[in-house]
Amino acid sequence: MAATAAVLAALMACSTTIPPTVGPEKAHLPLLRGWFEGQEVLYVTTDVSDANMARAKHANYAPLLANALPDSQTSESSGTRRQGATDRVYGTTNFQQASVFASAPRPVGPANTYTAYSPLWQLVQVTWVDAMQARTLTSEEEVLEAQDKGLVTLQVTRVVLNCPIIHRGRLGALPGVSVDGRTP
Repeated sequence: MAATAAVLAALMACSTTIPPTVGPEKAHLPLLRGWFEGQEVLYVTTDVSDANMARAKHANYAPLLANALPDSQTSESSGTRRQGATDRVYGTTNFQQASVFASAPRPVGPANTYTAYSPLWQLVQVTWVDAMQARTLTSEEEVLEAQDKGLVTLQVTRVVLNCPIIHRGRLGALPGVSVDGRTP
């Protein structure tokens, strides 16, 4: 019974009294393109734990997002580490390309069955050793392979971004989401 009450409270905390399909109000957010497993994904960035990056991305500065990272050390009292709520997103520093995500919802929306997906991302900076060899990477596997070959270096940061994936092309979109020029 307590679990049911908690679920209802959570639903009420993030809902509106007007269903999203009723009324003229719409939000227009900057839509960004990224990659997951070689396929394009569309996402929005709303919040960032780093003030400078929040300013650059025109997002809310939300320093508490950094608390979503796993503990960096094992707790002495329990001998365990707290799990984090983030996954990795790869951003290139010296070559312009879309971000590469380590996970994405399958499918997008309430039927997602991919439990590794989180809209909270720990930024990993990707730097090409020789920018003349740079090319677009479209999956985490390609990023890690480039690292193994010594083509890129990776720097894991403490920056956390809230970037929900809202559209995966033919694999669907969040209910109610429409993208100009595309059909969900």
